[in-house]
Amino acid sequence: MILKIKLAIIIVLFIVTFTGCAREELKTINAFIGSASKPAMEEAAAAFEEETGIKVYLTFGGSGSMLSQIVLSQSGDLYIPGSQDYMTKAERKDIIDTSSMKKIAYLIPVIAVQHGNPKNIRSLADLAEPGVEIGIGNPQSVCLGLYAIEIFEYNRLLEDISKNIVVNAESCEKTATLISLDLVDAVIGWDVFQSWDPEKIDIVYLPADQLPRIAYVPGAVTRFAADKTSARKFLDFLVSEKGQLIFQKWGYITTEDEARQFAPQAEIGGEYQLPATYRP
Repeated sequence: MILKIKLAIIIVLFIVTFTGCAREELKTINAFIGSASKPAMEEAAAAFEEETGIKVYLTFGGSGSMLSQIVLSQSGDLYIPGSQDYMTKAERKDIIDTSSMKKIAYLIPVIAVQHGNPKNIRSLADLAEPGVEIGIGNPQSVCLGLYAIEIFEYNRLLEDISKNIVVNAESCEKTATLISLDLVDAVIGWDVFQSWDPEKIDIVYLPADQLPRIAYVPGAVTRFAADKTSARKFLDFLVSEKGQLIFQKWGYITTEDEARQFAPQAEIGGEYQLPATYRP
């Protein structure tokens, strides 16, 4: 009997010790992400955790807001904005390791409208028509908003369309929600919005000569990363075949050649500065 008790105690101690070690070895990383990639990123993080045991905590919002959180908190392992504009800002602030940067997916600016397109919006010029209510991402903190203003200005329609802008949304996700909830007639959105909510959102592609730029989703390890190795592993997973298939499933373009088909002469990435006189 005493021998059995001793064996039981040893087994319990072994289990406690093993569990304690497992907990100590559990790795986690924190990623601050522009919501342009939210649905695919959530699925990719879950698949990565299942494959590696590394937990990825995701914080989504406007790319500018996410950058501000990293700067103010001096923390975060990964920064993944919705376009190169904000990665360039992060680089200027010296908060990312530029050698770790990856291109994860490509985004095409489009006009997103309510399902069935009840206002028959077929072009940028239609957005300037009386009675049309438009939503855009806040161009001061949301990359999609920057693209909207750039497109309007590039096509000499900024003044005419601006009078119809009734909402400046806080993120790409909230911009898409404006259409899903029938709160506006149209938004300047990403092509993937239709994949997010196909029963509520239709998209109108712009002619190639009206698109000055095509966006891509970049990712990089921050200078504040507590676990740079795990952070790099997640970036590598996102651009791996398995990670790219997840993005393709959600309607994202994953090659530059495919993205260029929508606007062969457009710049890929780059940066746009709001006009000094522009006010939301």
